[in-house]
Amino acid sequence: MSGSDVSASLFDRARAVSPGGVNSPVRAFKAVGGTPRFMSSASGSWLTDADGNRYVDLVASWGPMLLGHAHPEVVAAVQAAAARGTSFGTPSEPEVELAEEIVARTPVDLVRMVSSGTEATMSAIRLARGFTGRDVVVKFAGCYHGHVDSLLAEAGSGVVTFGLPGTPGVPDAFTAETLVLPYNDPAAVRAVFSEHGDRIACVITEAAAGNMGAVAPEPGFNAFLARTCREHGALFVSDEVMTGFRASRQGYWGIDGAVEGWAPDLMTFGKVMGGGFPAAAFGGREDVMRMLAPEGPVYQAGTLSGNPVATTAGLTTLRLATDEVYTHLDDLASTIQTMLRDALGAAGVPHVVQSAGTLFSPYLGRTEPVRDFSDAQDQDPAAYRAFFHAMLEHGVYLPPSSYEAWFVSDSLDDDALDQIEKALSAAAPAAAAATA
Repeated sequence: MSGSDVSASLFDRARAVSPGGVNSPVRAFKAVGGTPRFMSSASGSWLTDADGNRYVDLVASWGPMLLGHAHPEVVAAVQAAAARGTSFGTPSEPEVELAEEIVARTPVDLVRMVSSGTEATMSAIRLARGFTGRDVVVKFAGCYHGHVDSLLAEAGSGVVTFGLPGTPGVPDAFTAETLVLPYNDPAAVRAVFSEHGDRIACVITEAAAGNMGAVAPEPGFNAFLARTCREHGALFVSDEVMTGFRASRQGYWGIDGAVEGWAPDLMTFGKVMGGGFPAAAFGGREDVMRMLAPEGPVYQAGTLSGNPVATTAGLTTLRLATDEVYTHLDDLASTIQTMLRDALGAAGVPHVVQSAGTLFSPYLGRTEPVRDFSDAQDQDPAAYRAFFHAMLEHGVYLPPSSYEAWFVSDSLDDDALDQIEKALSAAAPAAAAATA
């Protein structure tokens, strides 16, 4: 690769006007060191940075770019929508069509559009509390639900990447109403409901964890949560901001709930449903959702909610995400995981590669499966730093944190796979040399 002089200059300028020089912390490369790459363009499965370097993209904008960057049909739909007007502050047809598409794919009865995953989870929690008349929220260590005050306790994603305590700026009274349990631990769930069951408004979990790396729920765990909530009059909130319409056509629910015959009371969506634009949503049971204003007393609003350009991008993306696309994504994820295991194994790097649907990630420096946050923290950050930079140097862009999942796009082709394989042949020995 030819260097990062322009990115370095841009980063200097950015730090003069923005905290840390970024607008979302993980982008700053603090977990891996070095200069973050400022991207200037993207097409298909490739990114091009400000210095002209090209990379195979295995971040996919943290999930939204299911079809790849600048997909011609999505771009054409967005251009036509923008030409009609970028924001109305009124209802418009695309938001209705996108809501219909979401309802058709998932078990939710009604949907409310918002602008970010954080806003979706915040609103779902407020609605659960309003519906049940209870205050306590149960979450799982390592699951990240956006930067909602009461949900930052023991969160994954950037909170753990930087070793932050998670709650500065959040009043103690907020976090006092949040009970944090180990992931994949039914006994802990039974115990907390035994002690606090009549105070618990909801249990919220990532449908499959993707913010402590990829950690799937153990078989039957989500079904157990749904059943336990129902028995105690609490609501089960499944956060599919990351997995929704990516893990399968129906999200992760299509892998477990649709097969096992249960449904969450509330679900949150984002990323893929926005097609690369700031759009998200929450939805659920009709009796719960009708508690929202203007029909009910729980207030939620947003000036740009249901934005016509964003909803057009999301609608077009979902309509193009056919069964064939999901089959291809499954195949790509499987192929890259095999490459990853083979390269790390050949270099003698202790590792585990895990997946949750089409999300996957390696844990370097360990050989036992990761089932919860404590396990996820037992990995070798120095090995990942070396691995990340070697992949970057050889033209593959990975998440700049070992606590983030990798994402594939339908646009990955043989050239991109060849580039990944070549990069792995250099990156695996680099990780071996750095292994603690």
